[in-house]
Amino acid sequence: MDFDLRTLRYFLALADERHFGRAAARVHIAQPALSQQIKQLETQLGVQLFDRSTRRVEITPAGERFTEHARRIEAACARATDDMAAFARGSAGRVSVGFIGTATYDVLPRLTRMVRTELPDIDLRVRGELLSPQLLDGLATGEYDLALVRPQPGSEPGSARGLHRLLAPSLDAPNIVLETLRTEHLLAVLPVNHPLAHTDPVDLAALDGETFITHPSGDRSTMHHLVLDACARAGFRPPVLEVSETATLAVSVAAGLGVALAPEPVRSLGLDGVTYRPLRQPETVDLILARRESENSPGVATVAALVRAAAHAI
Repeated sequence: MDFDLRTLRYFLALADERHFGRAAARVHIAQPALSQQIKQLETQLGVQLFDRSTRRVEITPAGERFTEHARRIEAACARATDDMAAFARGSAGRVSVGFIGTATYDVLPRLTRMVRTELPDIDLRVRGELLSPQLLDGLATGEYDLALVRPQPGSEPGSARGLHRLLAPSLDAPNIVLETLRTEHLLAVLPVNHPLAHTDPVDLAALDGETFITHPSGDRSTMHHLVLDACARAGFRPPVLEVSETATLAVSVAAGLGVALAPEPVRSLGLDGVTYRPLRQPETVDLILARRESENSPGVATVAALVRAAAHAI
């Protein structure tokens, strides 16, 4: 069938009005043109849609059945038009965001609430408790549209150079745009029965001899090296116990397996058996929003704006 949406609207106007003159005025065409359009539609469909007389127009059973199809098509077109307008405004579409460990506990829930309230037509996909290498790999392959990551130790703020070294060797490094969202202090994460549990602030050197629970080591790690660098500045190199997730890190501390350093949003875990203490010699780490330079989806841009708002709501 090659009739268009305009023809369906002519048909529906006549089905509603049951009068060629009124229907023609409603759709702003001449009455003879409307009559011709309806005849062509009947020829295409192979059925009579209306019974005509000099006094009245009655819809046939075939016309009644076709009315159902025509209204569904018209409604679907209206929904598609509205959806595309929303997509162009950035208030509809699918957006995937990946989160580094501690950003999972404060930025992720805030962002989810904001999107649900302000952008209900955005299909937001979130995944948390990941490490920077996984997030950057996912950004490169298109698994994530946005990623909250940590910088490589020694890299300049806002520089992609250090972060590109974290990409898997098999992946081509895309042009990545980086934006520092905030700078976070590292806290000493201690068991509640630790001798320094009530010391405020804690001298990092006083933790010499403790086992430090850290994220995995290796060339593609971030927090592991940051923690060891902080300990080196305090004059010691600790034995380490490696875990893959920040929540596991805090649980391990609660279990008495060691101590840890973690960015301050770790407090949001609300875990029993641990306490968080500031350091006498402040150590900080940036939280960075990363995206592909080629990404130009309006929906991604609007969600990125909410990520910024969620990250600053501390």
